[in-house]
Amino acid sequence: MSVTDVERVPQAWNELFDAAGVPRSFAAPIVAELEQLGIDELRSRQIQADLEILSAGVTFTVYSDGKGIDRAWPFDVIPRIIAASEWRRIEAGLIQRLRALNMFIDDLYHEQNVVTDGVVPSSLFDDSVNFRPECRGVDPVHGVWAHISGSDLVRDADGTMYVLEDNLRVPSGVSYVLENRLVSKRTMADLFEHYSILPVDGYPTQLLRLLSSLAPHIDEPRIAVLTPGVYNSAYFEHAFLAQRMGVDLVEGRDLIVGQDDHVYVRTIAGLQRIDVIYRRVDDMFLDPEAFRPDSTLGVAGLMRAWRAGNVAIANAPGAGVADDKVVYAWVPDMIRYYLGEEPLMPNVPTLRCVIPEERREVIANIREMVVKPANESGGYGLLIGSQASDDEIRACIAEVEANPRNWVAQPILSLSTAPTLCGDVIGERHLDLRPFVLTGATSSVTAGGLTRVALREGSLVVNSSQGGGSKDTWIVEDELPG
Repeated sequence: MSVTDVERVPQAWNELFDAAGVPRSFAAPIVAELEQLGIDELRSRQIQADLEILSAGVTFTVYSDGKGIDRAWPFDVIPRIIAASEWRRIEAGLIQRLRALNMFIDDLYHEQNVVTDGVVPSSLFDDSVNFRPECRGVDPVHGVWAHISGSDLVRDADGTMYVLEDNLRVPSGVSYVLENRLVSKRTMADLFEHYSILPVDGYPTQLLRLLSSLAPHIDEPRIAVLTPGVYNSAYFEHAFLAQRMGVDLVEGRDLIVGQDDHVYVRTIAGLQRIDVIYRRVDDMFLDPEAFRPDSTLGVAGLMRAWRAGNVAIANAPGAGVADDKVVYAWVPDMIRYYLGEEPLMPNVPTLRCVIPEERREVIANIREMVVKPANESGGYGLLIGSQASDDEIRACIAEVEANPRNWVAQPILSLSTAPTLCGDVIGERHLDLRPFVLTGATSSVTAGGLTRVALREGSLVVNSSQGGGSKDTWIVEDELPG
């Protein structure tokens, strides 16, 4: 069996082959190389990749099984390939989207013109679990609230790439992008020698430059990554990024806010001022003075220090107001309103259950819908109508009717597929993509991102917490310069 022999998933766009089974032009040379390797060599390289991941300690934590055990990061050795010409359009679309989203967040915590002008309803934020009144009137550097974002992209059966959702609170996964590339370079070194694959390894430097640019009135700021601790599912990433940037990795108990409203870290040399915090702790646990008084993960007084302009926080508290699947439905309108431009990347058509006529349409057609809670992540809480039992359908409808603000629905897309090594055979598996966007005075997008793949045959759920895996994402040039 080879990558060209795999039975195609009907009505799904294949990332490497066209409908006639011919390799897409930008991928053809690499497909030919994979063909020459053959299944036995691919299996051998997969074993090598798995050993690399184990020896490097690349892990993630699954809580859904009730055990919370660290597991080796699931990686598929066959890469996902995207043409650079398409990627440049995606980059432009994501940068446009984040410009509008940051303007929207800033507007909400100031004049709220977007509400006054009737672009979005005020009720959307009256009931938002992520709107933080404590952030009103704050002016972050560059007017940016969501500095690090991870937008999930999916491709439908006709080849259209959609933005599925925006992750603006504490998006995770970029460390796996970098680790996937390291493993891929070792196991597929011969392909990297022959082809121009855009690099991703500059991300930690770009992130460090962005964080440094946020520092209040200081040329050589001290930066810290604030983690909830070793039991957090993304702790590997927190430690990885801190180490790669050469900055402090701290927990809330390591920091203190002084009487001067500055933040300090406890060290063996005494208290040292912290100027920038890359926080990986959710808003409600950041500061027991401002939010949950029972939080032991945050730092008492941190919001005071931030509001006083004595410390920068990325992403800024309150940015999650736009990380909401109901708000997502209005993003194209925001782009038109704030930028005077048409969206370069489309949303997936979305029905908002908070609007009565759209709610009725969802209930009437629920078998053809994916119904999602507004503020869950990791694939939790969603219902895929075509795969749900009658009892699950009835329970979902009851929840939608009881709390319509918390639900949206989208058509069931036939997510694109790519050849994937599944044990001893190669099979077609559905996948998505999470690029990471850094936004400050300027913006940049990772050259590719985290391709997540549903390892179970026929599954549309790609999250690692739900049994998914990952691929290295190769952006390859397909146009001659000039």
